[in-house]
Order: sequence, then C-alpha cells, then structure tokens
Amino acid sequence: MVEDTITDGTRLAELLSSELTGHENPPYDRVSVANADPDVEPTTDGARAYDVQIHGERIGAVYVMPDRARVELVDGLEAAEREAERRGLRTRPVGARPPRVVVFVENGADVKDAFDVFGAAADAAGDGD
Repeated sequence: MVEDTITDGTRLAELLSSELTGHENPPYDRVSVANADPDVEPTTDGARAYDVQIHGERIGAVYVMPDRARVELVDGLEAAEREAERRGLRTRPVGARPPRVVVFVENGADVKDAFDVFGAAADAAGDGD
C-alpha cells in the first residue's frame, strides 16, 4: 500500500500533463497541452499552469493551488461533468460566460480520473472524430 499521497498542486498538474500528452489513441490523439508556465507558483485561488487543446482549440485549463490542482473545462461540459461525477471527483458547474465545469484533482489517484474527464470532454467537443 502506498503511504505517501501526492497532494502538491504543482506535482498533480505535472502528472496530469504527462498523462495528456503522447497518446496515439482517440480521443487523446487530438489533445495537447499548450501555453505551459514552467515557473508557475501555486496560489490559493489557483494559478494557470497550462491550457488543454483539441486541434489548437482550447477546451480547458489546469490551475495549481498549494494542495490540489483545479481543472476548468469550457467545452464538452455535460460529458465532462458526468464522467467526473461517475469517478467521484469533486466538481461544480460555473454559470459564467462562457459556462465552465470545475473539477478538483486532490491527490495522485485523481489524476487518472481527471485524464478520463478530459477524454470525455474531448469526445464530446470533437464529436468523436
């Protein structure tokens, strides 16, 4: 059993970025990490670490906080929210313009689940093409 639990927001964002890049299977073959800030410092409100794109179009961003990472999605919202809830991730819709779904990545085990949330959003945003 693993005794060390990763809860550092910067490290969680790095792990998620690694998961999101380098996949050849759909829908992840269309997903890329862009506009990364290698010197990002966590803040209480969350500092933007990088954007997530499909074919150059932004579908979300990842922010770092001292004790977690926060994912904000702006496309494929319904699918992303369903997947996050199915996987037990803390999530909430934001009724701003544009509307968003916020998903919290609170430990290392949540990274794989957040990866799948991005997959659901990518499928929905790209109509699975």
